[in-house]
Amino acid sequence: MGKRQHLPVGKHHLVPHPDTPPDSVEAVDVEIYMTDTNEMLLCYRVTASDEVVTPPWVVSQRADKLWETTCFELFLQPAGGPAYFEFNFSPSTEWAAYAFDAYRSGMRNVDLVLDPHVERDPELEPEESSVRFALDADVDLAAIPRGPLRMGLAAVIEEKSGRKSYWALAHPAAKPDFHHPDSFALQLPAE
Repeated sequence: MGKRQHLPVGKHHLVPHPDTPPDSVEAVDVEIYMTDTNEMLLCYRVTASDEVVTPPWVVSQRADKLWETTCFELFLQPAGGPAYFEFNFSPSTEWAAYAFDAYRSGMRNVDLVLDPHVERDPELEPEESSVRFALDADVDLAAIPRGPLRMGLAAVIEEKSGRKSYWALAHPAAKPDFHHPDSFALQLPAE
């Protein structure tokens, strides 16, 4: 999985929810690359001390409740309706993919053509020397309807103290809520 094969879509800086400030995390950034309409590469970079909890590596497989510790998330909502998709990526290399009929309702697993490829601590570029933790997730989007998509990016970062901070492009609710429709702050055009 090399970034040189992917077309850049953009780099985005996530912000912590004001009610969940981090102790040792300085920044969470995400770079997005596309090869075509069926594949997206997400490169999450965390600038922090070594106080971030990172679950140990396991065999890459589907798993639930990944958001209970350090986890990186992608939300995609096709235009024209309330349905959306959620992807979770763990530093353990486990992943999850869900579909929702509407806000937090009708949740079910999504059958993907290809499982996401999650890589922890991939080789960092020289300009990323301050990054303390990295995760790349290569996601097949064949199960997502064609057309424009609203997108949300998020992360849960757990520190060794037990503190969790909730990072996203936008925080439209009083409490952290990555599913809130206004959290889907980016627009991906149709192919």
